[in-house]
Amino acid sequence: MVDNLGINPHREGQKYNFAAGASSSTLSGEDGGGGIIKEQDRLLPIANVGRIMKQILPPNAKISKEAKETMQECVSEFISFVTGEASDKCHKEKRKTVNGDDICWALATLGFDDYAEPLKRYLHRYREVEGERASQNKANNNIEDKDDSPSYRRGIAGTSTVSPTQLKFPK
Repeated sequence: MVDNLGINPHREGQKYNFAAGASSSTLSGEDGGGGIIKEQDRLLPIANVGRIMKQILPPNAKISKEAKETMQECVSEFISFVTGEASDKCHKEKRKTVNGDDICWALATLGFDDYAEPLKRYLHRYREVEGERASQNKANNNIEDKDDSPSYRRGIAGTSTVSPTQLKFPK
C-alpha cells in the first residue's frame, strides 16, 4: 500500500496530503494543532490554468476538464516545490521575505537552469521598468504639487496617467 501523506524532512512540521481526490491538505501548526487548507486555497484557480493552456493551442482546440485539473495539480505542486526551496534559503539567511532572486536561485538549484536564466533577465527588465515608472510618477506628483488649480480639477492626488507597460519574456 502506498502512503499518500508526504512529509518533507527539510520542512519541519509540514504535511501534505497527496491522495488522489483529496479535498484538503493538512498543515500542522495552524489553529493550534493542525489547521486545514481547503483545496481551493492550495491550487491555482482552474480558470487561470485553462486560460494559460489555451494561449499555446490553436483557437479551435478544446481542453478537457481532466486535463485542466491535472495541469492545475502539477503547476500548483511545482510552485510549492520551488517556493519551498526559496523559503528554506531565506530561513537559513534569517529573512522573512522571499523575493524574485530567491525564486531564480531555487530554480537553478533544483536543476531548472533553462528557466532560471530567462527569469533572471525578465526580473532585471521588470525592475528597470518599475524604476522608470516610479521616477515618472514622482515627477508627475511634483508637477501636480506645484499646480495652483484645486485638487478636484487634477484628479485624485497620487494617481498617475502612466499606462502599464507589457513586458515580453525574452527567449
